[in-house]
Formats: sequence, structure tokens, C-alpha cells
Amino acid sequence: MSRLPNVSGRECVKALLKAGFYFRRQHGSHIILRRDDPFSQLVVPDHKNLDRGTLRAIIRQADLSITGFTDLL
Repeated sequence: MSRLPNVSGRECVKALLKAGFYFRRQHGSHIILRRDDPFSQLVVPDHKNLDRGTLRAIIRQADLSITGFTDLL
């Protein structure tokens, strides 16, 4: 299993935009991203460093592998 990278919320959003998601809206410090086909909606906190569990959940909800996510960074 690959090691999770240490990324900020903004870096995570940039990687997910490359994966086909688009910016839907922002509510406070939470950025909501959406993908239409297949449908998926993610909430990414805009923090300096994302916790490992939070990042792992975001990657899982986006149907990506950890290596696939790190390639997008």
C-alpha cells in the first residue's frame, strides 16, 4: 500500500479537478466538488493539512487509488 501524501485542501481540490470533478460551491471552509458521470459529490475542507483519515475518505469517495491520486498531484 502506498503512503498517503501530506497535502492541503487546495492541493487536494486541484488534483480532483484533474480527475474530472468541478467546483460546485463553497460553504465556509468546505469546498463542494461534483462529477456527473458517474455521479459523485465530495466535500473537501480547506485546511492547511488534511488529516490522513479525511484524505483517505476523500480518495475512496472519488473512486481513486492512492497511487492514482498521487499521480494527479
